Amino acid sequence: MVDLTAKSACDGLLPISKGDVTLSELEIGNITALSPFRGQRAALSTALKAAHGVAFPNAGKVSEGEGVSCVWSGRDQAFLIGPPPAEDLAAPAAMTDQSDAWAVVLLAGAAAEDVLARLVPLDLRAGAFPVGTSARTLCQHMTITLWRRDDGFAIMAFRSMARTLAHEISEAMTSVAGRQVAG
Repeated sequence: MVDLTAKSACDGLLPISKGDVTLSELEIGNITALSPFRGQRAALSTALKAAHGVAFPNAGKVSEGEGVSCVWSGRDQAFLIGPPPAEDLAAPAAMTDQSDAWAVVLLAGAAAEDVLARLVPLDLRAGAFPVGTSARTLCQHMTITLWRRDDGFAIMAFRSMARTLAHEISEAMTSVAGRQVAG
């Protein structure tokens, strides 16, 4: 019989530090996709608040509480991150456990915005993309969900793209660090 060992999406790939920027894997617990049924957005938000202390987020926003985040990820869709979802959420929403489907990393450091400016077609300066803001966008050719936290940028990509995500961000980190040394 084969003895299987669970590995994280970025096992052996991270952490990476270059210049004043670090890319590390986030251990965030469960990831559950939530999509309210037609006309049930308010009921879902109420159920989320009662069960987890967070509301269903508005477009481009993150709702956070103690050990839990609800991250907007598209029209009528958000990811509940942290605890397993309460059973009460099943009445107003479709739920899908996606915990093993994503690689989730944190890009942190003073030049994190400069690194992402080379990869993401968004204005990620703090004034345009403050803490608590999320976006579904591209990182080079990969679809990602990105949100700003107090400690940096959380980036979610499909697990199958973990190596590519780490590589692309590492290359941009090298470029930014090189400019810092040269400048």
